[in-house]
Amino acid sequence: MHKLLVLYPEPADRETFREYYESKHLSLAEKLPGLLAWRYSCDVQNESGESTYFALFEAEFETKEAMENAMASPEGRAVQADVSNYASGGAVVLNYPVQP
Repeated sequence: MHKLLVLYPEPADRETFREYYESKHLSLAEKLPGLLAWRYSCDVQNESGESTYFALFEAEFETKEAMENAMASPEGRAVQADVSNYASGGAVVLNYPVQP
């Protein structure tokens, strides 16, 4: 299993981010080839109720190669190109293998 994690810093406008993200961006992301599962949250916080990040997206792929192929596909390029439409704070993208 290989995961893709996208962390979103605080945007200029939370409601604008959330509305665009939920109504447009997620429908692009769910079309990624080889995507096994995905989840997101727009309520990220640490134990004290604060966080460096506002939102996160997590996607699961069978292998690192499957994730790389998905992100290089037309669907993956569309997802990446769309980020600037809602993420005024940018995005931090991580990926990692998950041990059983």
